[in-house]
Amino acid sequence: MRKLGLDLGNRTLGIALSDELGFLASGLETFRFKEKEFKSALDYTIKVIVQYNVDAVVLGLPKNMDGSLGEQAELTQQFKSDLEKNTDVKIVFWDERLTSRMASNMMKSQNLKRKKRKQDIDKMAAIIILQGYLDSLG
Repeated sequence: MRKLGLDLGNRTLGIALSDELGFLASGLETFRFKEKEFKSALDYTIKVIVQYNVDAVVLGLPKNMDGSLGEQAELTQQFKSDLEKNTDVKIVFWDERLTSRMASNMMKSQNLKRKKRKQDIDKMAAIIILQGYLDSLG
């Protein structure tokens, strides 16, 4: 069974998928939606869960640097709740602090152009979120 990694923003959803054995995360895509129309992101996530036979979702939780939760974290918690109401898969939060910066630095080191980095940053952040979770399973 595969695991799904998600990096939820206000207009984008970075999506990563594990291999069948749950060792390696790879980027699937960045799903774009109208600002704060999370219903379309939810519906799309459910389609991906079914299509790839996903048994767990790792959802990045955007904490502030001091560990507190802000508005974006509340939106992410609501997304998790909505996902739980519509699927039977396990959903876990993963601290996503600094994942976007890590993703940006990784893409810069690969000499990717700014436009390409902007297109793929959320997908790369989802890979980092999912890989962190997979690595924690040992």
